[in-house]
Amino acid sequence: MAEAAFAKTFLSTLDSRPIKLSADHLEDSKSFPSRAPYILPRMPNPMSKPRTVLPGQERSLTVILKSLRNPPLDLKLTSQPLNTSVLDIKTKVAEQTRIPVEKMKILHNKRPLVDSKVLKDVVSDSELRVEFSVMVMGGAAAAIQPESQEEDVVTRASGWDALTTDVFWDDLSGFLGQRLKDQGAAGELVRLFKTSWESSRSRPLM
Repeated sequence: MAEAAFAKTFLSTLDSRPIKLSADHLEDSKSFPSRAPYILPRMPNPMSKPRTVLPGQERSLTVILKSLRNPPLDLKLTSQPLNTSVLDIKTKVAEQTRIPVEKMKILHNKRPLVDSKVLKDVVSDSELRVEFSVMVMGGAAAAIQPESQEEDVVTRASGWDALTTDVFWDDLSGFLGQRLKDQGAAGELVRLFKTSWESSRSRPLM
């Protein structure tokens, strides 16, 4: 009954008011009943302030890359940003080992990672280092063996003995090509230098 009485009173109040308000309708704000402001309750746990990371303070990781198969690898890449992708890591490994990028697979916990994956996707917030396994596809390991052996010869050679290796002349050609910006001219100079040096070696000693 109380609900019905309230409804009748409410409807009678509406009947006494105009159905539409005029365009110039104004109401004095002082006639509004005073109400206490609504205050939200205090949170049980205060909100944490957003952490601002200044440039140079981003967390970096140490990446360990190992391979027990041929060729054996044990590389360490320090200070790698969290946004470093697997493709970036492959590229850095290729620069140090001459293994083609397309012949490498990076594994984490025995699971291969796609090239688009970044470090922050595979490590937790507290880790400072991560270890990956490197799998070299067939044929790549055998292809890099002659280059590594040739590098050992150049490393051991010194003085005039270094000029007897093809790697020396290849390095000289690459250096001249970068300075002259002309591979043809660089190749011609290398042939001239090599011919002059070989002819000087073939002369009898006085």
